[in-house]
Amino acid sequence: MINAVWGITQAPFKRDKLTLLPQQNHLLDIIKIHAQQGGFSVVIGEPGVGKTVLREHIEQFNKAREYTVASCSRTLHTYRQIIWQLADSLQLETTEKNIESDLIECAFSHIRERKTLYILIDEAHLLDTSVLRKLRLLFERFPKNHNLVLFGQPSLLHYLSLSTNKDIKSRITYSATLKPLNQEDMERYIVRELESVKMGINTFDEAAMALIIRSSEGNLRLCRNLCLGSLIEAARETKRVVSITHVNNVLVQPHWRSHEELITQQVLS
Repeated sequence: MINAVWGITQAPFKRDKLTLLPQQNHLLDIIKIHAQQGGFSVVIGEPGVGKTVLREHIEQFNKAREYTVASCSRTLHTYRQIIWQLADSLQLETTEKNIESDLIECAFSHIRERKTLYILIDEAHLLDTSVLRKLRLLFERFPKNHNLVLFGQPSLLHYLSLSTNKDIKSRITYSATLKPLNQEDMERYIVRELESVKMGINTFDEAAMALIIRSSEGNLRLCRNLCLGSLIEAARETKRVVSITHVNNVLVQPHWRSHEELITQQVLS
């Protein structure tokens, strides 16, 4: 519907485009350096600020010959299930008995081939203490020049600060917080998305743009969903300019009311 109304071949605000924003690029540059020296990185942020896009961007490194990336995103599982995820990510054929030793040997073989090795664990704040401790012991036996990157919500850093986890926190070489975007950066993000599919930068009128930015509170995921929902509302009326009425038609939906309450709680906490 959007493509037909605006005469475009690809809709904006789609997740298959992994172009990074400036703050994500800054974090990525530092993560790359720590991977060359050997690192343990922690990236935290509220839901929707861009952690997943950053992780998926690093996962794309696997397409290049000089990188190897092992990724785990299902962290509510047991230790054995998690290391099997890593083995699958590395396309490693192994057995239950030998999986740990084979993972270690696989890591060393990639380093001997002069590859940069990244181990990515998403939603790390959901890891059980015993699982995190076992993973730490496993990665201690990996080559020194690799980078283990934990992605999680802010509670992860508090979790690592507990006295029982000091041995883990003391090994962190780099940590960063992905923060919500300011209004100027949010507007640039929206304009860039429109330009990437050859839509006019005035597709959202001034009032609609201001309401989207104000309602999103710097959250990329909410901004993307609100922009896409508003475009659908305008397309339903075959309008080529999104007005404040179209944005409000999205914001009155029950799930958006709950998003506003969530944002208010985050601001007050």
